Amino acid sequence: MQGFTPEQFISFLGRVEKLKSVPRHCVTSDGVVENVAAHSWRTALMAYLLKDELMDVDIDKVIRMCLIHDLGEAVTGDIPTFEKTQEHEQTEKEAMDGLLRELPEALYQEFTALLAEMEALQTREARVYKALDKLEAVIQHNESDISTWLPLEYELQKTYAAKNVIGFPFLEKLQEQAVKDTDEKIREKEGNR
Repeated sequence: MQGFTPEQFISFLGRVEKLKSVPRHCVTSDGVVENVAAHSWRTALMAYLLKDELMDVDIDKVIRMCLIHDLGEAVTGDIPTFEKTQEHEQTEKEAMDGLLRELPEALYQEFTALLAEMEALQTREARVYKALDKLEAVIQHNESDISTWLPLEYELQKTYAAKNVIGFPFLEKLQEQAVKDTDEKIREKEGNR
Protein backbone atom coordinates (compact mmCIF):
# COMPACT_ATOMS: atom_id res chain seq x y z
CA MET A 1 0.00 0.00 0.00
CA GLN A 2 1.41 3.34 -1.04
CA GLY A 3 0.99 6.36 1.22
CA PHE A 4 1.69 10.04 0.82
CA THR A 5 4.98 11.49 -0.20
CA PRO A 6 5.75 14.56 1.91
CA GLU A 7 5.12 16.72 -1.18
CA GLN A 8 1.69 15.14 -1.79
CA PHE A 9 0.74 15.51 1.86
CA ILE A 10 1.65 19.20 1.94
CA SER A 11 -0.07 19.76 -1.41
CA PHE A 12 -3.33 18.20 -0.19
CA LEU A 13 -3.20 20.24 3.02
CA GLY A 14 -2.68 23.33 0.88
CA ARG A 15 -5.80 22.56 -1.13
CA VAL A 16 -8.00 22.04 1.93
CA GLU A 17 -6.43 24.99 3.76
CA LYS A 18 -8.79 27.10 1.65
CA LEU A 19 -11.59 26.02 4.02
CA LYS A 20 -10.09 28.38 6.61
CA SER A 21 -10.96 31.26 4.27
CA VAL A 22 -14.23 30.06 2.71
CA PRO A 23 -17.00 32.05 4.39
CA ARG A 24 -20.25 30.49 5.50
CA HIS A 25 -23.60 32.17 5.79
CA CYS A 26 -23.21 32.79 9.49
CA VAL A 27 -21.50 35.16 11.88
CA THR A 28 -19.81 34.25 15.15
CA SER A 29 -20.75 35.74 18.52
CA ASP A 30 -17.86 38.17 18.03
CA GLY A 31 -19.23 39.38 14.69
CA VAL A 32 -16.70 37.51 12.53
CA VAL A 33 -17.96 35.76 9.41
CA GLU A 34 -17.69 32.05 10.14
CA ASN A 35 -15.60 29.89 7.82
CA VAL A 36 -16.17 26.30 6.68
CA ALA A 37 -13.19 24.93 8.66
CA ALA A 38 -14.58 26.34 11.91
CA HIS A 39 -17.98 24.78 11.24
CA SER A 40 -16.46 21.37 10.45
CA TRP A 41 -14.24 21.51 13.52
CA ARG A 42 -17.09 22.34 15.86
CA THR A 43 -19.35 19.70 14.33
CA ALA A 44 -16.62 17.09 14.95
CA LEU A 45 -16.14 18.40 18.50
CA MET A 46 -19.89 18.08 19.12
CA ALA A 47 -19.69 14.43 18.03
CA TYR A 48 -16.84 13.72 20.42
CA LEU A 49 -18.56 15.50 23.31
CA LEU A 50 -21.67 13.36 22.78
CA LYS A 51 -19.87 10.00 22.78
CA ASP A 52 -21.40 8.98 26.11
CA GLU A 53 -24.89 10.09 25.03
CA LEU A 54 -24.67 8.08 21.80
CA MET A 55 -23.02 4.88 22.98
CA ASP A 56 -24.67 2.76 20.27
CA VAL A 57 -23.06 4.89 17.56
CA ASP A 58 -19.48 4.62 16.24
CA ILE A 59 -18.46 8.15 17.26
CA ASP A 60 -15.02 7.85 15.66
CA LYS A 61 -16.75 7.30 12.32
CA VAL A 62 -19.09 10.24 12.96
CA ILE A 63 -16.08 12.46 13.76
CA ARG A 64 -14.46 11.44 10.46
CA MET A 65 -17.70 12.24 8.63
CA CYS A 66 -17.89 15.64 10.29
CA LEU A 67 -14.28 16.45 9.42
CA ILE A 68 -14.63 15.64 5.71
CA HIS A 69 -18.24 16.58 4.94
CA ASP A 70 -17.48 19.99 3.47
CA LEU A 71 -14.04 19.38 1.90
CA GLY A 72 -15.46 20.01 -1.58
CA GLU A 73 -16.22 23.59 -0.53
CA ALA A 74 -12.47 24.24 -0.65
CA VAL A 75 -13.05 24.27 -4.42
CA THR A 76 -16.66 25.44 -4.81
CA GLY A 77 -17.15 27.74 -1.84
CA ASP A 78 -20.14 27.47 0.48
CA ILE A 79 -23.71 27.88 -0.71
CA PRO A 80 -26.36 28.29 1.99
CA THR A 81 -28.74 25.33 2.15
CA PHE A 82 -31.73 27.49 1.26
CA GLU A 83 -30.01 28.52 -2.00
CA LYS A 84 -28.41 25.18 -2.93
CA THR A 85 -29.73 23.43 -6.03
CA GLN A 86 -29.16 19.91 -7.37
CA GLU A 87 -26.72 21.45 -9.84
CA HIS A 88 -24.75 22.98 -6.96
CA GLU A 89 -24.72 19.63 -5.17
CA GLN A 90 -23.46 17.84 -8.29
CA THR A 91 -20.72 20.44 -8.78
CA GLU A 92 -19.67 20.06 -5.15
CA LYS A 93 -19.65 16.26 -5.48
CA GLU A 94 -17.38 16.49 -8.55
CA ALA A 95 -15.10 18.99 -6.79
CA MET A 96 -14.90 16.67 -3.79
CA ASP A 97 -13.98 13.70 -5.97
CA GLY A 98 -11.31 15.71 -7.78
CA LEU A 99 -9.83 16.79 -4.50
CA LEU A 100 -9.93 13.31 -2.98
CA ARG A 101 -8.25 11.78 -6.03
CA GLU A 102 -5.07 13.44 -4.78
CA LEU A 103 -5.10 11.11 -1.78
CA PRO A 104 -3.39 7.72 -1.67
CA GLU A 105 -5.75 5.04 -3.01
CA ALA A 106 -6.60 3.56 0.42
CA LEU A 107 -7.59 6.95 1.80
CA TYR A 108 -9.51 7.78 -1.37
CA GLN A 109 -11.50 4.56 -0.98
CA GLU A 110 -12.13 5.23 2.72
CA PHE A 111 -13.31 8.80 2.12
CA THR A 112 -15.54 7.91 -0.83
CA ALA A 113 -17.13 5.08 1.17
CA LEU A 114 -17.81 7.49 4.04
CA LEU A 115 -19.29 10.04 1.66
CA ALA A 116 -21.57 7.42 0.08
CA GLU A 117 -22.72 6.37 3.54
CA MET A 118 -23.31 10.00 4.50
CA GLU A 119 -25.33 10.66 1.36
CA ALA A 120 -27.49 7.54 1.81
CA LEU A 121 -28.32 8.48 5.43
CA GLN A 122 -29.17 4.86 6.22
CA THR A 123 -26.77 4.22 9.11
CA ARG A 124 -27.02 5.66 12.60
CA GLU A 125 -23.60 7.23 12.11
CA ALA A 126 -24.64 9.05 8.94
CA ARG A 127 -27.86 10.21 10.55
CA VAL A 128 -25.99 11.53 13.61
CA TYR A 129 -23.44 13.34 11.41
CA LYS A 130 -26.27 15.03 9.46
CA ALA A 131 -28.11 16.00 12.65
CA LEU A 132 -24.93 17.50 14.13
CA ASP A 133 -24.15 19.35 10.89
CA LYS A 134 -27.54 21.03 11.06
CA LEU A 135 -27.57 21.53 14.83
CA GLU A 136 -24.19 23.25 14.73
CA ALA A 137 -25.55 25.75 12.20
CA VAL A 138 -28.64 26.41 14.33
CA ILE A 139 -26.56 26.84 17.50
CA GLN A 140 -24.14 29.15 15.69
CA HIS A 141 -26.99 31.30 14.41
CA ASN A 142 -28.32 31.54 17.96
CA GLU A 143 -24.88 32.74 19.06
CA SER A 144 -24.73 35.40 16.35
CA ASP A 145 -26.37 38.80 16.50
CA ILE A 146 -29.94 38.49 15.24
CA SER A 147 -29.38 41.50 12.99
CA THR A 148 -27.30 39.16 10.78
CA TRP A 149 -30.27 36.81 10.19
CA LEU A 150 -32.26 36.82 6.99
CA PRO A 151 -36.07 36.99 7.45
CA LEU A 152 -36.47 33.34 6.35
CA GLU A 153 -34.11 32.21 9.12
CA TYR A 154 -36.54 33.13 11.89
CA GLU A 155 -38.60 30.07 10.98
CA LEU A 156 -35.77 27.96 9.50
CA GLN A 157 -33.99 28.06 12.87
CA LYS A 158 -36.92 26.16 14.40
CA THR A 159 -37.22 23.45 11.74
CA TYR A 160 -33.77 23.02 10.18
CA ALA A 161 -32.57 20.08 12.32
CA ALA A 162 -35.96 18.77 13.52
CA LYS A 163 -36.29 15.77 11.17
CA ASN A 164 -32.65 14.77 11.50
CA VAL A 165 -32.62 14.39 15.29
CA ILE A 166 -35.56 11.97 15.43
CA GLY A 167 -34.63 8.68 17.07
CA PHE A 168 -31.75 10.12 19.08
CA PRO A 169 -33.19 11.24 22.44
CA PHE A 170 -30.34 13.55 23.44
CA LEU A 171 -30.20 15.16 20.00
CA GLU A 172 -33.97 15.66 20.16
CA LYS A 173 -33.51 17.49 23.49
CA LEU A 174 -30.64 19.51 22.05
CA GLN A 175 -32.80 20.59 19.12
CA GLU A 176 -35.67 21.49 21.48
CA GLN A 177 -33.27 23.65 23.51
CA ALA A 178 -31.96 25.31 20.36
CA VAL A 179 -35.54 26.19 19.37
CA LYS A 180 -36.15 27.65 22.86
CA ASP A 181 -32.97 29.70 22.46
CA THR A 182 -34.17 30.88 19.03
CA ASP A 183 -37.58 31.88 20.42
CA GLU A 184 -35.89 33.77 23.25
CA LYS A 185 -33.59 35.59 20.83
CA ILE A 186 -36.57 36.63 18.69
CA ARG A 187 -38.53 37.77 21.78
CA GLU A 188 -35.57 39.84 22.96
CA LYS A 189 -35.34 41.54 19.57
CA GLU A 190 -39.07 42.29 19.54
CA GLY A 191 -38.85 43.61 23.10
CA ASN A 192 -36.06 46.04 22.08
CA ARG A 193 -38.10 47.70 19.36
